[in-house]
Amino acid sequence: MFIYQLKETSILRSFITPVGRDDMLDIEIDAYIHCVSAFIKLAQSEYQLLTEIIPEHHQKKTFDSLIQESLDNLMIEGDNIVSAARKAIMRHDYSAVLTIFPILRHLKQTKPEFDQVLQGTAASTKNKLPSLITSMETTGAKALEHFADNIKNNPDKEYNMPKDGTVHELTSNAILFLQQLLDFQETAGAMLASQETSSSASSYSSEFSRRLLSTYICKVLGNLQLNLLSKSKVYEDPALSAIFLLNNYNYILKSLEKSELIQLVAVTQKTAERSYRELIQQQILTYQCSWLKVTDYISDKNLPVFQPGVKLKDKERQVIKERFKGFNDGLEELCKIQKAWAIPDTEQRDNIRHAQKTIVEETYATFLNRYGSVPFTKNPEKYIKYRVEQVGEMIEKLFDTSA
Repeated sequence: MFIYQLKETSILRSFITPVGRDDMLDIEIDAYIHCVSAFIKLAQSEYQLLTEIIPEHHQKKTFDSLIQESLDNLMIEGDNIVSAARKAIMRHDYSAVLTIFPILRHLKQTKPEFDQVLQGTAASTKNKLPSLITSMETTGAKALEHFADNIKNNPDKEYNMPKDGTVHELTSNAILFLQQLLDFQETAGAMLASQETSSSASSYSSEFSRRLLSTYICKVLGNLQLNLLSKSKVYEDPALSAIFLLNNYNYILKSLEKSELIQLVAVTQKTAERSYRELIQQQILTYQCSWLKVTDYISDKNLPVFQPGVKLKDKERQVIKERFKGFNDGLEELCKIQKAWAIPDTEQRDNIRHAQKTIVEETYATFLNRYGSVPFTKNPEKYIKYRVEQVGEMIEKLFDTSA
């Protein structure tokens, strides 16, 4: 019986071997979780065996002594994970910090079994797991706080801005991190609650922690929106700035809608979805303003009024020539520039193209119908370069470098 006990103890000890701090992030998360579960099962077996061969009044103390090395190794490994997470925070490697989330969740889930198996051991033994849990919660909460601050303060560097106005890496990284938190909502909420000093936090409920997590996610999204607005000012062209914001707002909204994030956000921000749609619409309108310098040439504004059959004056002919030339040059320039811009969302891209195509085609068709047959030049092909459908075809190629 005693030999079997020693075997079990050696298995326990060999199962949990500390590794170097610098290598902690390379550890399989499942390996540590299995170690925790294995410790509980083996400790339970140890105690059961011990009760059969050790006098009752020596059992607790003996058991405490037997499990110390294995328990210490388990705690050391946990401390190393916390240490590696802290280093990841310093490197702004927040995804790596997520390592502690599944581990912390498992530790909290198995704590009742831990408490039961360690019943009767010294207070210092009983306090080891709660201490590790507190350390992980504090580190996790710190990581969440630093992540939110990093999103807010991410620098505006021209070299780091997408030339085509597509979704910024900061946006995709921020959304990815928030989506990863969805797998650990209760754990993340408890982390945030553990840092609250109010009386309501002392005995927080799942609803309280869910509200805290919702508030946190809204804070990250708010910081991201402010940062994107600041970054958009790096672009010299207001239209490209609008496309950049449109792409990022649209990406955020679609990502929220595709995941449970939108429900979490709605816990504290009921109108978030509507707000993003309004922001997107504002950017579309700002973008459309870039075409005014093209359509203004062919609008009714300041165009000569003439009677059919009456010969045009030189000044009137010149005005018409300038309007056609201005429209042609503006159309060609915008199509060349905006062809290189990007709108990754196919539906959004098609809608914007269609709306712009409709506006320009209708305005040009009216102008062409009014002045296309007017004898304002001996070389009409020089000024009437495009048919209405050709203009539409050019606009259909916007936001497509392959077209």
